[in-house]
Amino acid sequence: MAEHKHGSMDTKVQEKTFEGFIRFSVWGAGISIGILIFMALVNA
Repeated sequence: MAEHKHGSMDTKVQEKTFEGFIRFSVWGAGISIGILIFMALVNA
């Protein structure tokens, strides 16, 4: 079994993936809120 040294793992790929996930989530929430506001204005 290989020895594990704490703090030696390269996390660049995980950080980039997480950044993309957060960006996608923010855009998705913004678009959803925009659609809801548009629907409320059109239905009024």
